[in-house]
Amino acid sequence: MTAISSKKKLQQRRTLPGHKLSLEEKLKRQAESEAFYQCCYVIFEKLSPELMSQHYNWFISIEPDTGDYIIAPNRDNLLLHSCQTYPHKRSFIFRLNETGVCGTI
Repeated sequence: MTAISSKKKLQQRRTLPGHKLSLEEKLKRQAESEAFYQCCYVIFEKLSPELMSQHYNWFISIEPDTGDYIIAPNRDNLLLHSCQTYPHKRSFIFRLNETGVCGTI
């Protein structure tokens, strides 16, 4: 016979129980994210034709405040280099192909 273990099941609960965002705050953050994406996408549209010919399917990280960008053949190297170059800046990652995204939907 096997012994029955008496492990108690942990109760699942919120990580931050008192921290709920209001609908207005959620919509505000969503609008800020969309505006950030649009700024980065404009820069991506300008850069992609010239970079796509030599670096097809590479990753590009765009920092919209300065317009600087970093390219790398894989995402891990790009994230490492991007965090070292802009430690406290937010950037957006695209892929240098026709759609700018990775994978299929």
